[in-house]
Amino acid sequence: MTASDNTVSPRTMRRIALASGTGTVIEYYDFFIFATAAALVFPKTFFPALGDTAGTVASFATLGVAFVARPLGSILFGHFGDRLGRKTTLVTTLLVMGAATFLVGLMPTAEQIGATAPIALVVLRLLQGLAVGGEWTGATLMAAENAPKARRGFWSMFGSLGGSLGLVLANATFLLIDTAFSEAAFMSYGWRIPFLASFLLVAVGLFIRLKIDETPAFKDEIARHGAARAPFVEALRSQPREIAFASGVLVMVFAFYYLAVGYLMSYGATELHLSRTTVLSIGMLAGAMTGVALVLGAICSDRLGRRRVIVAANALAVVWALTLFPILESASVLVFAVASCVTTFLCGIAYGPVGAFMPELFHTRYRYSATGFAYNVAGVLGGAVPPLVAAAIVTTYGGLAFGVFLAALCLISLVCTLALRETRHRSMESDDEARPDRSAPLPPAGETATA
Repeated sequence: MTASDNTVSPRTMRRIALASGTGTVIEYYDFFIFATAAALVFPKTFFPALGDTAGTVASFATLGVAFVARPLGSILFGHFGDRLGRKTTLVTTLLVMGAATFLVGLMPTAEQIGATAPIALVVLRLLQGLAVGGEWTGATLMAAENAPKARRGFWSMFGSLGGSLGLVLANATFLLIDTAFSEAAFMSYGWRIPFLASFLLVAVGLFIRLKIDETPAFKDEIARHGAARAPFVEALRSQPREIAFASGVLVMVFAFYYLAVGYLMSYGATELHLSRTTVLSIGMLAGAMTGVALVLGAICSDRLGRRRVIVAANALAVVWALTLFPILESASVLVFAVASCVTTFLCGIAYGPVGAFMPELFHTRYRYSATGFAYNVAGVLGGAVPPLVAAAIVTTYGGLAFGVFLAALCLISLVCTLALRETRHRSMESDDEARPDRSAPLPPAGETATA
């Protein structure tokens, strides 16, 4: 029985889950409105001289910049999260994300300031990437390190669920703006409103997060052993195998999710010639489907095991990746909606257990750094690369070729998950007997814990 099992009441867990989920709703709302704008607005606003195809590629390249920044953000905020605490770091990530998003809403276009506009856009996207690189991990650890072992999968998924709700909110906001403004007004200034409105959401998130306490696992670690001087370096030295394989577990999740919220939205608008209203509505539905699947995956992981649920979802994803684009070629609105929802459902099932699975792999001493780095490396492989190369592969070799590429990414996730052990019976507190010498490398998390 862990310390958190003894001290955290259901009422407290509900408050922690609210803080975890609310913060990620706001941060991922900010993150996803950029993705939506990259698909529907930025090619014409910031890259008009490149033409439709090249402008779309350049726009998605700015989207991918954040994924490159995310591992750096995980190291930066992971360092402070492991040394200063989860709560302080979460407040900081929220402020950085909010400021960057608000400034995007104020950005002059390429027509107004030339090449400076896309450069500034990339800088602000980098800041978003740094912030989100520390956000999910801190929000997830806040829940996982407080949750009772028997329901850790359920409580730990609220940070991930907040991301799904953030997608729905982002698409709903753009849909509302799209219906309220003409095409010219939307492209001129209407698209800025979702970015500027994020300021109010950040204020709400700060109010909620400032009311929660630090996790018992972190406080216990600091009291007994002090903070790690260089937690990321210690993590690499102590658990390189777990970091390497954990970095591959979520490749499918990121690939499918950002395929659905980025490239498929652009594909529906440009290739299938669906209206922006239709594309945004389907995007909302797909985001909601992710949330449903995420809850289902998390609950099943408490009963069946994290590894088993993730393996099953990745195996199905391999088949779906090869089927997706041949199905889409029917150019039907219904088929497009079903394809988008199945894609997000599969990634949601795999995503649900991850909030518990990833933290359970690593010691408290460097858990923020190790978990965040593994999570965000997967974001680069799965979230940045596929949207960037999708248009080129589909145009040159056809949709089936891109499906093969996606299937290969799903296989990476499947193999990496199989290489890791089940974690649901592990304690979130470090075991003193497992590391009698603090100068010695730490053994894998939970190695001495009983099932």
